[in-house]
Amino acid sequence: MDKKKQVKRIFDSIAYRYDFLNHFLSVGIDIYWRKKSLKLSEINRHSVLLDVACGTGDFAIEARKLGVKNITGADLSYNMLKFFNAKSEWSRGNIIQCVAENLPFNSGTFTHITVAFGVRNFFDIAEAFKNFNTVLKDGGKAIVLEFQLPKNIIIRKGYLFYFNKVLPAIGKLISKDKEAYTYLPESVNQFDSNVNLVKLFKEAGFDKVSVKSLTFGIAQITIAEK
Repeated sequence: MDKKKQVKRIFDSIAYRYDFLNHFLSVGIDIYWRKKSLKLSEINRHSVLLDVACGTGDFAIEARKLGVKNITGADLSYNMLKFFNAKSEWSRGNIIQCVAENLPFNSGTFTHITVAFGVRNFFDIAEAFKNFNTVLKDGGKAIVLEFQLPKNIIIRKGYLFYFNKVLPAIGKLISKDKEAYTYLPESVNQFDSNVNLVKLFKEAGFDKVSVKSLTFGIAQITIAEK
């Protein structure tokens, strides 16, 4: 199965349990990470936001709380978008089923793009970032929130044990989808080992790229400015 089909199948399958598992498995800290990402992005009520790999809409909903009115959500999974609509009235008519590698928007449409835990699911990150650069206005920012392997050896060992043993067992028990929660740690390990976000953003035409580690280095925020 190619990656696009695999990702769509997995997230369509676990959509009904996605929010619960996200918050439960991260002990709610993913909520803080999203808030921190938006604060660092300097997003405001005048911003025009595209939330890519939006899932059930947590990043977009958080931005809405900060006063952002012009928000578009995009995701490959129809079921994820359906649950996004169920969580908010304003999302209706403002979400679209598509992939990051082929964004159906005009050049210079958005001031901000956000992605939470979605870049590792892209099937061509370089192409996706080129699309980001195209649909962003000059001075626009792309904000990526993603897991990373901690540098501290002790924390890394605990992190890997949790990700490779505990998370798949709980995920399988609650979601009934074994592949979904073995795919997650596998994708994080592969992503951390093989992907240099700063390099990819610069190759896609972004001028300034900054990185901030979060919570003992288990997650990172990458902000790229056009």
